[in-house]
Amino acid sequence: MMMNENSRIRLTAMQLLERMFEVEMKFIRSGADDVAALAEAFHPDVVVHEPLSLPYPGDWKGLEGAGALFRRMREVWSDMRVEGLTAAREADTVFMTCTLCLTCRTSGMTIRQPFAEVLRFQDERLIEATPFYYDTSEIVSALG
Repeated sequence: MMMNENSRIRLTAMQLLERMFEVEMKFIRSGADDVAALAEAFHPDVVVHEPLSLPYPGDWKGLEGAGALFRRMREVWSDMRVEGLTAAREADTVFMTCTLCLTCRTSGMTIRQPFAEVLRFQDERLIEATPFYYDTSEIVSALG
Protein backbone atom coordinates (compact mmCIF):
# COMPACT_ATOMS: atom_id res chain seq x y z
CA MET A 1 0.00 0.00 0.00
CA MET A 2 1.13 3.53 -0.67
CA MET A 3 0.67 6.72 1.29
CA ASN A 4 -0.94 9.66 -0.47
CA GLU A 5 -0.36 13.35 0.02
CA ASN A 6 -2.66 13.42 3.07
CA SER A 7 -0.73 10.53 4.72
CA ARG A 8 -3.77 8.24 4.47
CA ILE A 9 -3.36 4.66 3.41
CA ARG A 10 -4.36 4.20 -0.22
CA LEU A 11 -6.19 1.06 -1.17
CA THR A 12 -4.65 -1.14 -3.83
CA ALA A 13 -6.43 -1.65 -7.14
CA MET A 14 -7.66 -5.07 -6.01
CA GLN A 15 -8.91 -3.73 -2.67
CA LEU A 16 -10.88 -1.00 -4.45
CA LEU A 17 -12.39 -3.52 -6.87
CA GLU A 18 -13.18 -6.11 -4.22
CA ARG A 19 -15.02 -3.50 -2.14
CA MET A 20 -16.82 -2.08 -5.20
CA PHE A 21 -17.95 -5.52 -6.45
CA GLU A 22 -18.94 -6.62 -2.94
CA VAL A 23 -21.18 -3.57 -2.48
CA GLU A 24 -22.60 -3.87 -6.03
CA MET A 25 -23.33 -7.60 -5.80
CA LYS A 26 -24.83 -7.28 -2.32
CA PHE A 27 -27.19 -4.60 -3.67
CA ILE A 28 -28.12 -6.67 -6.72
CA ARG A 29 -28.53 -10.03 -4.95
CA SER A 30 -30.43 -8.66 -1.96
CA GLY A 31 -33.11 -6.99 -4.05
CA ALA A 32 -32.28 -3.78 -2.20
CA ASP A 33 -33.70 -0.46 -3.28
CA ASP A 34 -31.96 1.81 -0.74
CA VAL A 35 -29.11 3.37 -2.71
CA ALA A 36 -27.52 4.75 0.47
CA ALA A 37 -25.83 1.34 0.83
CA LEU A 38 -23.89 2.05 -2.38
CA ALA A 39 -22.17 5.08 -0.82
CA GLU A 40 -19.61 2.82 0.84
CA ALA A 41 -17.90 2.21 -2.52
CA PHE A 42 -19.56 4.66 -4.95
CA HIS A 43 -19.07 8.43 -4.99
CA PRO A 44 -22.32 10.47 -4.84
CA ASP A 45 -21.47 11.86 -8.31
CA VAL A 46 -20.63 8.50 -9.88
CA VAL A 47 -21.23 8.06 -13.63
CA VAL A 48 -21.31 4.67 -15.36
CA HIS A 49 -21.12 4.75 -19.17
CA GLU A 50 -22.85 1.64 -20.57
CA PRO A 51 -22.83 0.78 -24.32
CA LEU A 52 -25.90 1.90 -26.23
CA SER A 53 -26.45 -1.62 -27.60
CA LEU A 54 -27.11 -3.21 -24.18
CA PRO A 55 -30.50 -3.39 -22.43
CA TYR A 56 -29.27 -0.76 -19.94
CA PRO A 57 -27.75 1.84 -22.29
CA GLY A 58 -26.28 5.26 -21.64
CA ASP A 59 -24.92 7.21 -18.71
CA TRP A 60 -26.15 6.32 -15.22
CA LYS A 61 -25.47 9.25 -12.88
CA GLY A 62 -25.30 9.55 -9.11
CA LEU A 63 -26.19 6.94 -6.52
CA GLU A 64 -29.80 6.93 -7.76
CA GLY A 65 -28.57 6.25 -11.30
CA ALA A 66 -26.19 3.50 -10.16
CA GLY A 67 -29.00 1.94 -8.15
CA ALA A 68 -31.33 2.05 -11.18
CA LEU A 69 -28.62 0.44 -13.33
CA PHE A 70 -28.08 -2.36 -10.81
CA ARG A 71 -31.84 -2.95 -10.51
CA ARG A 72 -32.03 -3.20 -14.32
CA MET A 73 -29.12 -5.67 -14.33
CA ARG A 74 -30.96 -7.69 -11.67
CA GLU A 75 -33.98 -7.89 -14.03
CA VAL A 76 -31.86 -9.04 -16.98
CA TRP A 77 -29.37 -11.46 -15.35
CA SER A 78 -30.09 -14.29 -12.92
CA ASP A 79 -26.36 -14.62 -12.20
CA MET A 80 -23.43 -12.26 -12.68
CA ARG A 81 -19.83 -12.94 -11.71
CA VAL A 82 -16.27 -12.21 -12.67
CA GLU A 83 -13.44 -14.73 -12.96
CA GLY A 84 -9.72 -14.17 -13.20
CA LEU A 85 -9.83 -10.55 -12.09
CA THR A 86 -6.61 -8.58 -12.60
CA ALA A 87 -6.06 -4.89 -12.06
CA ALA A 88 -3.51 -2.12 -12.01
CA ARG A 89 -3.74 1.30 -10.42
CA GLU A 90 -2.19 4.54 -11.66
CA ALA A 91 -3.05 7.44 -9.35
CA ASP A 92 -6.88 7.44 -9.15
CA THR A 93 -7.43 5.27 -12.23
CA VAL A 94 -7.81 1.50 -12.11
CA PHE A 95 -7.57 -0.65 -15.24
CA MET A 96 -9.17 -4.06 -14.82
CA THR A 97 -9.70 -7.18 -16.89
CA CYS A 98 -11.56 -10.40 -16.19
CA THR A 99 -13.82 -13.00 -17.71
CA LEU A 100 -17.42 -11.86 -17.35
CA CYS A 101 -20.00 -14.59 -16.73
CA LEU A 102 -23.65 -13.62 -17.21
CA THR A 103 -26.71 -15.86 -17.09
CA CYS A 104 -29.77 -14.51 -18.86
CA ARG A 105 -32.87 -14.58 -16.67
CA THR A 106 -35.30 -15.25 -19.55
CA SER A 107 -33.38 -17.80 -21.65
CA GLY A 108 -31.07 -19.36 -19.05
CA MET A 109 -28.17 -18.94 -21.49
CA THR A 110 -24.78 -18.24 -19.92
CA ILE A 111 -22.29 -15.96 -21.62
CA ARG A 112 -18.57 -16.04 -20.81
CA GLN A 113 -16.38 -13.45 -22.46
CA PRO A 114 -13.40 -11.18 -21.87
CA PHE A 115 -14.25 -7.89 -20.22
CA ALA A 116 -12.25 -4.77 -19.38
CA GLU A 117 -13.08 -1.57 -17.57
CA VAL A 118 -11.46 1.78 -16.87
CA LEU A 119 -12.45 3.07 -13.45
CA ARG A 120 -11.73 6.43 -11.85
CA PHE A 121 -11.87 6.85 -8.09
CA GLN A 122 -12.18 9.94 -5.94
CA ASP A 123 -11.66 9.65 -2.19
CA GLU A 124 -11.33 5.87 -2.74
CA ARG A 125 -14.89 5.60 -4.12
CA LEU A 126 -15.85 5.01 -7.74
CA ILE A 127 -16.66 8.24 -9.57
CA GLU A 128 -16.55 7.08 -13.22
CA ALA A 129 -16.70 3.71 -14.94
CA THR A 130 -16.32 2.89 -18.62
CA PRO A 131 -16.86 -0.82 -19.34
CA PHE A 132 -15.67 -2.57 -22.51
CA TYR A 133 -17.60 -5.73 -23.37
CA TYR A 134 -15.93 -8.13 -25.80
CA ASP A 135 -19.08 -8.90 -27.83
CA THR A 136 -22.25 -6.93 -27.13
CA SER A 137 -24.02 -8.66 -30.04
CA GLU A 138 -23.58 -12.03 -28.27
CA ILE A 139 -25.13 -10.49 -25.15
CA VAL A 140 -28.08 -9.02 -27.05
CA SER A 141 -28.60 -12.29 -28.94
CA ALA A 142 -28.74 -14.28 -25.68
CA LEU A 143 -31.42 -11.92 -24.41
CA GLY A 144 -33.62 -12.63 -27.44
